Amino acid sequence: MPAYSPQFVAEIINQIEVLIIEADEKSRPLELQPYRGRLFELFAVADRENLVDDDEGPLAADAICRELGDRWGLSRAAQASLAERKTLGGDELAKMRSLWSVMRLWMEWAYAWRRWQEFHSTPHPRD
Repeated sequence: MPAYSPQFVAEIINQIEVLIIEADEKSRPLELQPYRGRLFELFAVADRENLVDDDEGPLAADAICRELGDRWGLSRAAQASLAERKTLGGDELAKMRSLWSVMRLWMEWAYAWRRWQEFHSTPHPRD
């Protein structure tokens, strides 16, 4: 993997966090515009810099979710929830749902972009 700027990675993750918070404050899902479009723009920037690799990319879906989950204390909250045998609080659960949305969208886009050439290198049968 080529060298990358940790500041660049942090800025992308910060922008994703701002987007999640904004969508949450407006009670809007990330899958709807304008959030989906803005998230996709961040994905495209990260992909252009070759930072989205599923296995070791610093901006792979799981890396982003792990970083934001750590920032928000979700791992500790989930462990405490299991230890105390109680459900997560509403705020933690909402943040987890948002991370799942980001992760799902990000992984779907990464998969589609990896396979783009495979489906666009031959003429369409109707052409």
